[in-house]
Amino acid sequence: MKKLCVILAISTIGLAAQTPSSAPVEWRYWGGDAAQSKYSTAGDITPDNVQRLQLAWKWETVDKAIPEHDVRPGNFETTPLMIDNMLYVTTSFHRIAALDPETGRQLWVFDPRTYEEGPPLSNTGYNSRGLAFWRGDDGQTRLLIGGRQRLFSVDAKTGQPDASFGTRGAASVTANLGRDIPRLQTQITSPPVVYKNLAIVGSGVPDRLQYRGDPPGTVQAFDIRTGKRVWAFFTIPQSAKEAGADTWGNGSWKIAGHANVWAPMTLDEPRGLLYLPTTTPSGDYWGGWRPGANLFAESVVCLDAATGKRKWHFQAVHHGLWDYDFGSPPNLVTIRADGKTIDAVAQLSKQGFVYVFDRVTGAPSRPSRLPWPHKESRSRMRTT
Repeated sequence: MKKLCVILAISTIGLAAQTPSSAPVEWRYWGGDAAQSKYSTAGDITPDNVQRLQLAWKWETVDKAIPEHDVRPGNFETTPLMIDNMLYVTTSFHRIAALDPETGRQLWVFDPRTYEEGPPLSNTGYNSRGLAFWRGDDGQTRLLIGGRQRLFSVDAKTGQPDASFGTRGAASVTANLGRDIPRLQTQITSPPVVYKNLAIVGSGVPDRLQYRGDPPGTVQAFDIRTGKRVWAFFTIPQSAKEAGADTWGNGSWKIAGHANVWAPMTLDEPRGLLYLPTTTPSGDYWGGWRPGANLFAESVVCLDAATGKRKWHFQAVHHGLWDYDFGSPPNLVTIRADGKTIDAVAQLSKQGFVYVFDRVTGAPSRPSRLPWPHKESRSRMRTT
């Protein structure tokens, strides 16, 4: 069995650049910050000393195969958080381990026991890319992690479930969504976004399946203090009156699923704007039963983070048929275009394109639309 571990390396010359009074540089978000910049100001490791790094300590995951539940660990994709001189690591079984960053000593492990539900239906298997951190006004600290179809809240100091959050520290992401959703067809694979007192999550679903009652893509916000759901945004309209319903021919919005957000989301914290990278509707490679553009699939969607109300959207592929999910979080950048400075959001794509928009209005930085002939071969084709 392949061993999965977290390794810390330090320079053999020591941390000469760090004086005893210097504070450690924290990594408080999955992407470094809410804007997904993935940038650190730490300067101890440089081009001059990187070749002299040596192993300081190693921690191996506590995950092992569990034959009685027919499960085995999935990919080890965690990005640890470094907060308040603690290192927090997640495993594919959605466990959280707190480590001493100096020595790698394991301080505690939170185990939500999600493996007891058996193997997930998703073709990605068990998966957890990380967790989120929240600090309340009274100094309380919580760690938020998604595990299968539940969101868990854990005391960041002790690793104990937060009894005031949902049911024994967990809130369901499949309950009260307007249709009966099989629990095991949904799992949270990416870390939540924390905005004020809200934990906001998307979901992963089994690809390539197509059946009546497929799970619709839903982004939900929960009150971190209580576990109650505050708002939900459906990436597939749930009534004929909702925006985008007219892009689902034959009323296919009623049974269509997916268009979910399995990748990490991005937050413009000062403006309170949340950016979603959505995916292909079901089934990924056949859409004859869902004519139309199929909003808000394969789109960048901007929401009001406090209310879940849509501010703007851009659909990259109308009527998706090629599994062109947006599989990475949008990045918040500042650019110069036409002599103006623009606070922008940039989304990378499977097509090899980078889509760049004004992050407030959704206006493209350099509009360019290329109409495509859509009456060839007597087939129905969407412009894109």
